[in-house]
Amino acid sequence: MKKTLPALAIALMLTGCQSLNLASQPESNQPEQDAAKASPAPDAAVAAKPAEPALPPPPTDVWERIRSQMAMDVPDNARVERFRKWYLNNPNHLNIISQRAAPFMYLIVEEIEKRDLPIELALLPIVESSFDVFAYSHGAAAGIWQFTAPMGRHFGLEQNWWYDGRRDVYASTVAAMDMMEYLHDKLHNDWYYALAAYNTGEGRVFRAIRNNKKAGKPTDYFALNLPNETERYVPQLLALADVIKNAEEYGIKLNPIPNEPALKLVDAGSQIDLSFAADLADMSVGELHKLNPGYNRWSTAPDGPHTLLLPVEKADGFIVALADTDSAKRVNWVRYTVKPGDSLGVIAQKYHTRVGVIQSVNKLDGNLIRVGQALLIPVAAKDPEDYEFSADQRLARQQSSKRADYKTEHTVRSGESLWTIARANNVTVAQLASWNGMAPSDTLRPGRKLVIWVNRVSETQTKSSVMRQITYTVRSGDSLARIGQRFNVTVKDLVRWNQLQGQKYLQPGQRLKLYVDVTRV
Repeated sequence: MKKTLPALAIALMLTGCQSLNLASQPESNQPEQDAAKASPAPDAAVAAKPAEPALPPPPTDVWERIRSQMAMDVPDNARVERFRKWYLNNPNHLNIISQRAAPFMYLIVEEIEKRDLPIELALLPIVESSFDVFAYSHGAAAGIWQFTAPMGRHFGLEQNWWYDGRRDVYASTVAAMDMMEYLHDKLHNDWYYALAAYNTGEGRVFRAIRNNKKAGKPTDYFALNLPNETERYVPQLLALADVIKNAEEYGIKLNPIPNEPALKLVDAGSQIDLSFAADLADMSVGELHKLNPGYNRWSTAPDGPHTLLLPVEKADGFIVALADTDSAKRVNWVRYTVKPGDSLGVIAQKYHTRVGVIQSVNKLDGNLIRVGQALLIPVAAKDPEDYEFSADQRLARQQSSKRADYKTEHTVRSGESLWTIARANNVTVAQLASWNGMAPSDTLRPGRKLVIWVNRVSETQTKSSVMRQITYTVRSGDSLARIGQRFNVTVKDLVRWNQLQGQKYLQPGQRLKLYVDVTRV
């Protein structure tokens, strides 16, 4: 207390002196003059204020924009190190991905930043799908964010014959971020937990945490007992983030992606043929479809959505051209008169459409049609082959890709499954599913055509055999045993090749497929 008194006294004296000085000033001074003396001149104030440092220019490359915001901790972990080594040993993988990501990465980063989420989430499509917009996994997940059908619907992604929102890059990005926010909030605001749950489901992560707590074990992500794929999932993302963040240090050169909008979302307003839309946008159908992989067929869905992602430089021209076009020209229609012997299935097959589409357009309650009835059928403006990224054309390429020496075809019958067909043909379910663009868990519809690739098509085939496929027309008096004896094939093979299980008799004129060894026949 004694030490503070002198200081307090001095302070009071200084205050008193200041008051005296102010009081001794002439009364004639105007308030404005007092104010002017008390405040420095504007120029002086500006000069006295230190200059603010100039803001750095925004990055010109999206990768740099991502690097500058990375904040997730990358632990010193064996699993992380394994994936880091893989990325460093396969630099071309990242270059290919950079090319695939180029049209979409800016809009993904924008969505993530808008929500203030970790920027590392922008790298998830690399881990999930290698940025393949048409990716379909063995777990029946589709699109760059790999949504399963139930989870996609839960987060608002429509899925039908015309359209699959899981492959719509814009819609699925919004849904993926909705899901990430939900999982982060649900799982104790832990991003490692949220990422694990994105891969394997929140229930499984909750159970793993609970089990570790009961056992007195740590509950961090790396301590949890999770499926092998999920135990690799987060380390893979962290390793990828580290490689991209320190790309220069690691000697990795990523193809630059301009940090500016590449695409613009345009609503066409109603159903539109993709080839017609491509013409209006001065693009090829393939170019347009790759930017809009959510559309399964040759047009947008009748009931929507009708949005298209278009290159920024093409969008305005498309909008103007569309406004100047008669809406009736957006989709071609055929007026078909029902003939004797017709059925909705036959008509649908003829026009590459589905029975449900014809029923919906013509407001039919059932399958009953009558001769002479007029039906309106929406049809593609070009040949089906011209829509190279439609679901049908992608499947055709998948089934035609050679996997073994011989390709056989199988039409699914009621009661059959991938397992029963695979077993009958001595192939695995995974192989059969892969050859036919399916997941092993997918269900089969009767009438669906499957391809089966095998190296040995006949029980009598040897290494020196030269096998050829022929078509044989059944004659009166023929039996399976007699045909088998004539061509040196077994009855079992004949039944399998022609799906004759349960069929007792052959009919004259019936056509059979045979694989014969030309060195023995």
